[in-house]
Amino acid sequence: MKNITVIYLAILYFSSLSNYAQKAKVASADKKYDNYAYIDAIKTYERIAAKGYQSPDMFQKLGNAYFFNSELDKAANWYGQLFALTTNVDPVYYYRYAYCLRSTGDNEKANEMLKIYNEKSDNAKKGELYIQNVNFLDEIKENSGRYKVKDAGINTKYSDYGSSFYNENKLVFTSSRDTGSLGQRKHTWTDQYFTNLYEANLSGDSLKAEKVSKFSKGVKSKFHEASAIFTKDGKTMYFTRNNYLEGKKGKDDNKVTLIKLYKASFGDKDWGNVTELPFNSNNYSTAHPALSPDEKTLYFVSDMPGTLGESDIFKVSINSDGSYGSPQNLGQTINTVGKETFPFVSDENELYFASDTHSGLGGLDIFVSKINPDGTFEEVQNVGADVNSPKDDFAYLINTKNKIGFFSSNRDGGKGYDDIYQFLEVKPLCKPELSGVVKELVSAQVLSNSKVTLYDDQHKVISSVQSDSNGKYSFTNLHKKKTYSVRVEKEEYTTAEQTKTMPSDCKAELNFALEKALCKVAVGDDLGKCFGIKWIYFDLDKSNIRQEAALDLAKILDVMAEYPNMKIDIRSHTDSRASFKYNEGLSERRAKSTKDWLIKNGISPNRLTSKGYGETQLVNKCSDGVQCTEEEHQQNRRSEFIITAL
Repeated sequence: MKNITVIYLAILYFSSLSNYAQKAKVASADKKYDNYAYIDAIKTYERIAAKGYQSPDMFQKLGNAYFFNSELDKAANWYGQLFALTTNVDPVYYYRYAYCLRSTGDNEKANEMLKIYNEKSDNAKKGELYIQNVNFLDEIKENSGRYKVKDAGINTKYSDYGSSFYNENKLVFTSSRDTGSLGQRKHTWTDQYFTNLYEANLSGDSLKAEKVSKFSKGVKSKFHEASAIFTKDGKTMYFTRNNYLEGKKGKDDNKVTLIKLYKASFGDKDWGNVTELPFNSNNYSTAHPALSPDEKTLYFVSDMPGTLGESDIFKVSINSDGSYGSPQNLGQTINTVGKETFPFVSDENELYFASDTHSGLGGLDIFVSKINPDGTFEEVQNVGADVNSPKDDFAYLINTKNKIGFFSSNRDGGKGYDDIYQFLEVKPLCKPELSGVVKELVSAQVLSNSKVTLYDDQHKVISSVQSDSNGKYSFTNLHKKKTYSVRVEKEEYTTAEQTKTMPSDCKAELNFALEKALCKVAVGDDLGKCFGIKWIYFDLDKSNIRQEAALDLAKILDVMAEYPNMKIDIRSHTDSRASFKYNEGLSERRAKSTKDWLIKNGISPNRLTSKGYGETQLVNKCSDGVQCTEEEHQQNRRSEFIITAL
């Protein structure tokens, strides 16, 4: 009913009233309105600032109030006063001030602020790549220790690599074991010439690979077959082969037989119906297929037109009728000027791939990037030194349920030119998360359905969520050691924003306590709660008003000037330390000192009463003889401004 009354009043207040009925309604609403006081904190801050009171916290709040409402000229004024008072502020205020200055046309001053922002926040784009390259070994070290690695038990002195799961209990891989072709590794898709597909049984919970045999005569040719993958139903496979189909060998303009992607279907007893994919060409290579978890997207490697480097990873949609879309380059987050190859997409929608250009330990290293719902990619991370080595490491594969997987490498200590290794992931890759709780400042009640927005270090929006029923929010897939800003907005509350640099351990917390933008009070309420006033500061064992206290009392003074019928009772409390009699006298002196200050500054004495309660009204357990922290004692040293009349 009270909320309805407030809305009703707002409608009537701004209407043109022309008849008796309307006037009667207004009178009725005014009568109800008189039972409350609606205190606009921002207007109070402006009025006391106009009287000469200064505070960094107050100027920040005033600047933010206008900044968040896009009144940038007014925000610039208050941010300017903030910087005139102190430069010891969060770097984000340099950014906001610059943003506001630019909107007013003061580009020179804006550029000066942006320069300082970049220096203080350490987020300048200049030299960012250099910094990344300098620190990459530290990042790899942080990601190491995640795997237990061992020989897969199926290797030979020849080249064995590029495995995939088939029908859950088999591992299909590439090998040159029956030809003995010992061509030099080329760091390209096909490795050595004339490889064939083999399969091994995977037994037990440990997925031990054993009983190796040739995979299928139906897809074997006299040239390369490699890198086969399978749909979950086991009826379709995609694989790499030299440009050779139905006895015909294709060549490019230089008479070289390249490699292509092919598709095969499983019949009654074997694989057959081999067809090449429509985006193949005689003049560029396509290879190393991978399927998305929903099997609607095919990833592959190519040097087709549009490639950024020597070889890039592309994707293409698989339509419901079996046709294909147009290949799309995965972009600069994934692809570089060098080689990217051997993609694999896990059930958790993470893209694993090998690269010789992203910062690694040498040769090809294995990297991972989370695929976002919109198809973009998170920052690429090196999976660590357990899987990666100074040599070539590639063809990563993992069962996300039991965390067992395989990869290929030509590292020292192997049996052949390339070997297959098995691993157990014992510690998942660190996935940075920033979370927190949104509460109301005075009551500490959680605030659900608050809009929480995440910004990057250049203040661009990354994501936005709503706080849940417990006031909680979280953002995942962030980047370690990078700085973010979080802004919280809720109707009837002042917007708040904080910055946070993510730690190396991936978990960070950022909690918010929002102030009421329009505080509603009634007789019996504590006026100080509108401004978060918990106590009025006094020097130890003294009762004279300090400068910090004067600013808070100015807020009370302003509100009482706005509401001339308001009366308040000033109540001062102490903690339990010192004697009962002493605390009673001290609190009485402090309550009277607060009252005298308000009277001296224009409030009629008949509107004020005061009383000291000493230690008689403790808000917690901290009575005599009970051990408490300083913070707990401080909760009892409080000032209250109880409204006795409106």
